[in-house]
Amino acid sequence: MHFLVVDDSSTMRRIVCNTLGSIGYFEVTEAEDGVDALKKMKETQFDAIMTDWNMPRMNGLELVKTARSMEAYKHTPIIMITTEGGKREVITAIKEGVNNYIIKPFTPHILKEKLKDII
Repeated sequence: MHFLVVDDSSTMRRIVCNTLGSIGYFEVTEAEDGVDALKKMKETQFDAIMTDWNMPRMNGLELVKTARSMEAYKHTPIIMITTEGGKREVITAIKEGVNNYIIKPFTPHILKEKLKDII
């Protein structure tokens, strides 16, 4: 599986990538925000997307809305990984097409369980 990890924090991208690697997923591409992610999504087909919510230029929710409008990504699993943990935010993200939601900080076990739910 080829994952796209989108977060404006290089440290958080590294944590997510390392966690994916620790559970057996090594094909990962990183993007620093939604604009960068969309560029890469047009060049490469990804099997799953993991995105932060709060980012400059294009936030994660806008990225999800745009991805869901693209034929190639209508059904691609998307996990939102964010500090936004309010019930309203979770509901909003799910309504926009997020398949699962992880609140930072998280453990590798949580990520693995959330991935099992959608893959």
